[in-house]
Amino acid sequence: MPTKGLVYKIISKLGISISSGEYSSISFLAALKRASSGYWKSLVLKHCMYSVLFSTLNYRLIRPYLWRKIGCKVGKKVFIGYSVWLDFNNSHLIKIGNNVHITNMCILLCHKRDLSSYHMGDNSASLPYVKKGITIEDGVMIGMNTTIMPGVRIGEGAIIGANSLVVGDIPPWVIASGNPAKVLREIDKR
Repeated sequence: MPTKGLVYKIISKLGISISSGEYSSISFLAALKRASSGYWKSLVLKHCMYSVLFSTLNYRLIRPYLWRKIGCKVGKKVFIGYSVWLDFNNSHLIKIGNNVHITNMCILLCHKRDLSSYHMGDNSASLPYVKKGITIEDGVMIGMNTTIMPGVRIGEGAIIGANSLVVGDIPPWVIASGNPAKVLREIDKR
């Protein structure tokens, strides 16, 4: 385990429990840069979600444009609904194809705690993070209030039902739903 740096020690002294793997060797300048970048991205994301200004353009033009600006790879003709959250500090790990529909109140997460070395008596807040990308291929439709976890690939033309938790890859041209999301049926050829 790396030695704990000054920033980690200061944050810990304030009583804030953070991952030592994530912050132990970060410099003060890097921490400041990360905080300012995160702040700017959060402001952009809030505008994406709650702005009623140009609301008809917001879903298909403004939100995809702003997501690109904060680091996501977003294809053409993408629809991003109201109150969709993305992992803005890891936005560079998100790839969205063409003609994708992400409906209201979805969450795209690219990080989670690494539980592989978690044992009884450990402090869960100090566990390191695992960061993995999310790929949403062309023509995917994601139903309202769905959460997509790190490392997931959703195949072309797939439809994810509302209120789903997607923890593993979804093959192309299927309908999947549930918590965790499971394939319900394949989509027939025309």
